[in-house]
Amino acid sequence: MKAMWNDEIIAESDDTVVVEGNHYFPRESLREDVLKPSETHTVCPWKGRASYYTLQKDDVQSQDAVWYYPEPKPDAKAVRDRVAFWKDVKVVA
Repeated sequence: MKAMWNDEIIAESDDTVVVEGNHYFPRESLREDVLKPSETHTVCPWKGRASYYTLQKDDVQSQDAVWYYPEPKPDAKAVRDRVAFWKDVKVVA
């Protein structure tokens, strides 16, 4: 699987976990050079508290397009150390 943003591959892995229709990529497969920490947090009742990254390259930005669960609840342990994408990020095979 590949995560594409701005016509570039930002993550690629043969080891994704699908939860609620989202592919969670291993954190180490995500390019560091396009990440900007975000202060945004949300809460999922069964996965826990999510944190976000904003994607940025040159003058292009996608606010909070990457999310992850730093401390997932026990039922969501499969997403530990993984990231998922939304907004203008396309996940393709």
